[in-house]
Amino acid sequence: MGTRVYIERGAKRTFASAADWPGWSRAAKDEKSALEALAAYAPRYAPVAKLARVPFPKDATDFNVTERLNGNATTDFGAPGIPARDEAKTMSDAEAKRMLSLVEACWAYLDQVRAKAPEELRKGPRGGGRDREKMFDHVLGAEVEYAKRIGVRLKQPDGKDTGAVSAFRKAQSEGFARPNRDEKWPVAYAARRTAWHALDHAWEIEDRLP
Repeated sequence: MGTRVYIERGAKRTFASAADWPGWSRAAKDEKSALEALAAYAPRYAPVAKLARVPFPKDATDFNVTERLNGNATTDFGAPGIPARDEAKTMSDAEAKRMLSLVEACWAYLDQVRAKAPEELRKGPRGGGRDREKMFDHVLGAEVEYAKRIGVRLKQPDGKDTGAVSAFRKAQSEGFARPNRDEKWPVAYAARRTAWHALDHAWEIEDRLP
């Protein structure tokens, strides 16, 4: 069967997202390049699966594209913006628990990377890019908006207040733990989007270490 993958094609950018591994999603100019990027990041995703205590298969890069989706402006901007049809299906308790474990592992991985990184990160070729704490605040702010799409209303916490961040994430987790309900976004997609964003910025921090 292989690792199920959703392909989301915009006008300028294509995302490949592992359907059963929230957070493992990469983009490139076309489907072939996006799948190659997804495969290249398998070794970087493996520690996340380990944190979640979910076995990561050795043949994880044996991909099986199960859905091809038409992207939108969000896709071209740089985020996976379209829910897959499969994400609207009813999930079992075991599936929901596994999904939640992987989302929480993406948060844990981001926390580990953030704790080891200096505040000032290496700038891009044009001098751009957020530093560590601004990036973390950006992640939290995006999660406020993502949570709204599944009926969870939250205020953005102070990123330096670990207790507030923990409570903020707990509220999101409670929303993800009840996936079989009708919301603006399918809960499985909200989990995938949340995990992708946290992990994408964790990897960015790693790539921009001085």
